[in-house]
Amino acid sequence: MKAIQISRLEGPKAAELIDTDAPVAGEGQVLIDVRAAGVSFPDVLQSRGLYQTQPPMPYIPGAEVAGEVVAADRSTGFKSGDRVAAIRAAGAFAEQVVAQADMVFPLPDSISFEDGASLPLNYLTVYFSLVERGQMAEGESVLIHGAAGGVGTAGIQVAKAFGAGRVIAVTSTAEKGAVALEAGADEFVLAEGFKDAVKADGGVDIVLDPVGGDRFTDSLRCLKDDGRLLVVGFADGQIPTVKVNRLLLNNISVVGVGWGAYAFTRPGHVRKEWDALVPHLKSGALRPVSGTTFPLAEAAEALAFIEDRKATGKVVLTI
Repeated sequence: MKAIQISRLEGPKAAELIDTDAPVAGEGQVLIDVRAAGVSFPDVLQSRGLYQTQPPMPYIPGAEVAGEVVAADRSTGFKSGDRVAAIRAAGAFAEQVVAQADMVFPLPDSISFEDGASLPLNYLTVYFSLVERGQMAEGESVLIHGAAGGVGTAGIQVAKAFGAGRVIAVTSTAEKGAVALEAGADEFVLAEGFKDAVKADGGVDIVLDPVGGDRFTDSLRCLKDDGRLLVVGFADGQIPTVKVNRLLLNNISVVGVGWGAYAFTRPGHVRKEWDALVPHLKSGALRPVSGTTFPLAEAAEALAFIEDRKATGKVVLTI
């Protein structure tokens, strides 16, 4: 089968198309014909050896797929022909993958394979962020950084679907602001000077932050009493620090969001999160914002597209 392999940690350019043996499903596993694979910022970081978890070299990158079941152990509950999405630690950029049954999820017929491959990491992460870690209450206001990207657009939709009131997008340009509005945000503010704009409007209850860097302190200043800043990632490349007197004086919280570390160590938890999303997938409230699609052979270009901050929505490889 065809697959993408990284054999040197030199960034996106190291991604090469190879021929390799097809995988075989074992006990409790599902073999999937991949129709689409999601491309994410962690894939870029891993290509440079900069992510917190790193597959042994050489490796096939990619963590999320959508496709059709080829074969499955009877105990999995899946059968040949089922439409599914799935999560792997790596190995998704290939024509076929094997996944553990508890990381395979039924894909509603109304969801395309491209959209299905866009769902697992982003939508489960922001559900965990807002609903489980952030304890978002009905009607609360939410500020979302990086709001035109895959995590950001997912955050907008999940916030709205699960009862948020006002959702404010933070974007670097007006063009990206338009993407966030299309995803369902009530308004957008530009990253430059966002604090003053948000505070002038009364502040927010929750900040969802996959960016980090210089925005962090100003995000804290945007919070109302009992506000929560949800630390999702550091796309800016800088890990910020917090002076905890700000938390004490303003009765606010900084909440770590390590979805994988939490969910993957609790059997069945990821499936429960997926099941919470399904009604909103079927209703259309959750529908990934399509970004640029690339064929499998152009995985290097897809990774570079994300690294160069050109992406809006979710970047996907089609197979």
